[in-house]
Amino acid sequence: MASIEEIVVQPPQTATWQVHLDRCMWVGGVRGLMLQALHPLAMRGVWQNSTFQEDPFGRLRRTADFVGRTTFGTPAEAEEIGRRVRGIHRSLRISSDGRTHRVDDPELLLWVHCAEVSSYLEAVRRGGLALTGRQADRYLAEQRRSAAYVGLHPEDVPGSRAEMAAYFKEMRPKLRVIDESAATVRFLMWPRLPEEMRMLAPGKPLWFPFGALCYYTLPAWARQMYRALPEVPQAAVTAGLRAFSLAMNTLPEPLHDRAFMPATRRMLQSSRERLGASGYDVSKGLKGLSDPRRWAVRPAL
Repeated sequence: MASIEEIVVQPPQTATWQVHLDRCMWVGGVRGLMLQALHPLAMRGVWQNSTFQEDPFGRLRRTADFVGRTTFGTPAEAEEIGRRVRGIHRSLRISSDGRTHRVDDPELLLWVHCAEVSSYLEAVRRGGLALTGRQADRYLAEQRRSAAYVGLHPEDVPGSRAEMAAYFKEMRPKLRVIDESAATVRFLMWPRLPEEMRMLAPGKPLWFPFGALCYYTLPAWARQMYRALPEVPQAAVTAGLRAFSLAMNTLPEPLHDRAFMPATRRMLQSSRERLGASGYDVSKGLKGLSDPRRWAVRPAL
């Protein structure tokens, strides 16, 4: 029988699984995009090299695919998507202030990574996931592995909450709102639906409360920079996150997974099958493996 390390990149026993199985990851993903947009060069890179303006959902779904494959996929699947991402980044350039910059500049890659994983952790913990401080630090340490897939050296990546806080403190003087940043926040709070999701158009007004919730989870200093919405009590934001978490985490896994791209859904199904064959109880899907009682029983050593 294959070892768990051959079946999935991150085993169910990791802090990464606890975080990435929580449906508040969707809030974290949008929050991460809003936070990333405060870095002028990173924002121009997205604006100049993607179809973000036409399809903001597409970038979120592609990010979800990367996170899924580097968490629930096989090592080979994770390596493959890492090579693909590195290859795309290597070929892209950014024009800014009369200069040309590489998209795969380590400073930009590190900013995107830190904005992303810190947002995931903030959203799920605030949404009610009971992680201890030690587990939160472990999550960030484990995410150094995902940073390596995009070309960063793990030792250069913050691996604890203290290191992450120090990183953001260092970066804040370099951040500002440019026109593209402000437009990005507006897109994310009231996005244009892609063609394959037009059938959801009647429910589009429901998106704004979600987009506003993502915005209000940003750090106070980031909201003060954007000033996109009037301030509200943070206790109400936390309550909104808890309600969102409760609603989303009760959705059946097949229904929830329809939000992913077809290739991602196939990868998740393969992961369920491999884990089931290895003795894990997947009767309630991957989400059910957040309960340690459903982990494979290992013989005593």
